[in-house]
Amino acid sequence: MTRTGAPDPHPDRPGAEALAAAWADVVATARRTVADGLVVGTSGNVSARVGDTVLVTPSGVPYDRLGPGDLTAVDLDGRRCAGTLPPTSELPMHLAVYRATDATALVHTHAPHATAVSVLVDELPPVHYMTAALGGPVRVAPYAPYGSDELAAHALAALRDRTACLLAHHGTLALGATLDQALDRTAQLEWMCRVWLLASAVPGRTPSLLSAAALAETATRLRGYGRHPEATS
Repeated sequence: MTRTGAPDPHPDRPGAEALAAAWADVVATARRTVADGLVVGTSGNVSARVGDTVLVTPSGVPYDRLGPGDLTAVDLDGRRCAGTLPPTSELPMHLAVYRATDATALVHTHAPHATAVSVLVDELPPVHYMTAALGGPVRVAPYAPYGSDELAAHALAALRDRTACLLAHHGTLALGATLDQALDRTAQLEWMCRVWLLASAVPGRTPSLLSAAALAETATRLRGYGRHPEATS
């Protein structure tokens, strides 16, 4: 309810404190993508969903210059909720994923090894068991111009039953329940791409790949990973 007693027209819109905390996480995660070598300059973007509000890094602003007053937010239809800076040009891709999934965090990067793989194959070959942690072999979304609805549609299709995908001639996209989880998945994907490139570069040798059964077994094991025995009894 509003102060006048009328129904709140935006019941799912978070309060100022929740937005400030989420924005701080978005900025911190964006800065980590630079520190970890996953993006260069202002490439890539980060977002978080709080209720029906999406906080997203703005377009063309170096992450080390962002502060609390630069909060940029839109609703699920892309209408501005807060801030004056223009949101990232990849907003259509972020919104498409939020509207179609239960993700509450997204990290998009131009990670070098992952981008290299995206121009070589249609799917990252399963050279490591952690492929299962991303839902299975990571697909490469076909190329489309950045910021386009076409790219958003391609990315959404590549993410079906997956938590990350590659974008052809472009980079990576990973989702999560938290920004830490989305960034961890991004780092895992970049590492697996590097491993495959290293193995593929050995003259006269072809990397062996894990079977679907092996990945399924790993997926089962991962569901209980990190839990204490009493928590699963």
